[in-house]
Amino acid sequence: MEINNIGNNAGILWNTLNTNGKMTETKLKKESGLGSAEFYTALGWLAREGKLNVVVETRCGKDCEYYTLNA
Repeated sequence: MEINNIGNNAGILWNTLNTNGKMTETKLKKESGLGSAEFYTALGWLAREGKLNVVVETRCGKDCEYYTLNA
């Protein structure tokens, strides 16, 4: 996998979050259309750049993780 592809995939995730707001991992992966390897490397790219935030919310006694963009 080329570094440019990882950056492009990070852009896809960023745009998906920017358009849709807070999303679960499952929904973000589905909406982005990226495969597992592409998704997780792009997620790491955004996290490394400080552009990603993970929010944990408790709903019905269950913890749910959501991804958002840092403001």
